[in-house]
Formats: sequence, structure tokens, C-alpha cells
Amino acid sequence: MAIKFQYNKISLQEMQQQLKVRLDALPVIKYKEAILRAEAEKAKKKMVELEDHILNKINQYQYMNILWKEFPPDAVAVREIKTSMKNIAGVKTPQLESVEFELKPLCLFTHPLWISNGITLIKELASLSVEKQLLLTRTKLLDDARKKTTQKVNLYEKVQVPGYHNAILKIKKFMNDEESLGKAVQKIMKKRILSI
Repeated sequence: MAIKFQYNKISLQEMQQQLKVRLDALPVIKYKEAILRAEAEKAKKKMVELEDHILNKINQYQYMNILWKEFPPDAVAVREIKTSMKNIAGVKTPQLESVEFELKPLCLFTHPLWISNGITLIKELASLSVEKQLLLTRTKLLDDARKKTTQKVNLYEKVQVPGYHNAILKIKKFMNDEESLGKAVQKIMKKRILSI
């Protein structure tokens, strides 16, 4: 991206102003990038912990696999998932508030005693799975925002700031050359006038 400019004082002031804006914004953007990176890593770590916790819960009840065939399939259903939005460095991410379940009334005389424990386990696993999905969404949003912020940092650092520096130097050099040339012309004209 070539920076367009003219060889005059107005253009010089404009280039200096644009350079100042970018130099002032650069630390803020770098800080935002660092926050987004840290939050994304934290969400990934929490997601891995949740996956391990879910697998441990499932493995804990592995011995009951045969009994799950007796479990009524429509005994527990997710009624509502309540979320809120959390602002992390300008990125709105979902955060789990609660998961509400709808329970089908069961007759405890016709079903085994372990069904109530099974319902509790299913509710816990469903809540953990919903939280894991929200963490996956949060991680993706934070990673996408971090990538855009990194691109902006690179654009400023590697393209625009050096481009504005070069433009300012070229304008100053041109104006100095023009001034020197003007002084030289004045001296020549003065010598000619004095020699007449």
C-alpha cells in the first residue's frame, strides 16, 4: 500500500498527524492483542479441563452401560439455556448462566431406584456439554478477533508507520532542496543585479 502525498507543507503536516495517530494507537492495539491471546488460551485450557471432566464422569459410570438400556429416553430434556454476553477487549462472547431441564414425571414404583441418580448424572453431563460448546464458541470468537488485531498491528508496524516516515523524509528533503535552490537563485540574481 503506497502512501499518497504531495510535496508541500500541508501534506507534510497531514503525514505527521497520521504518523502520530498510528504511533499512539499501536500500544493500545498490542495490549488488546495480548488480552485476546491470553483469554483465548484460558478458554482453550478450560475447555480441555471440561472435556477431561466429562470423560471422567462417563468412565466413572462405565460399569453401568447395560443398565442405561432401561433408562427412559425422554425422561430428561433441556428446556432452556440461559446465557449472557461478556465483553472481553471489545469482543462480545457468550457465557453460560444456567441450563434448565424439563423432567418427565416417572413412577418410582415401576422404575429402578438408580433412575433418579441417572437423571442427576444426565443433567450434569448435559450442563457440562453446553458449557463446553459455549467455550468453543468463545474460543473461536476470541481467536478470530486476535487474528484481526494481529493483522492490524502488523499493518501499522511494518507498512504504515515506515511508509509515513519515508513520506515525511521525502517531503522534508524536497522542501529543503527547494529552499536551497531558491537561495541559490537569489544569490545568482543578486550577483547579476550587482554586476550591472
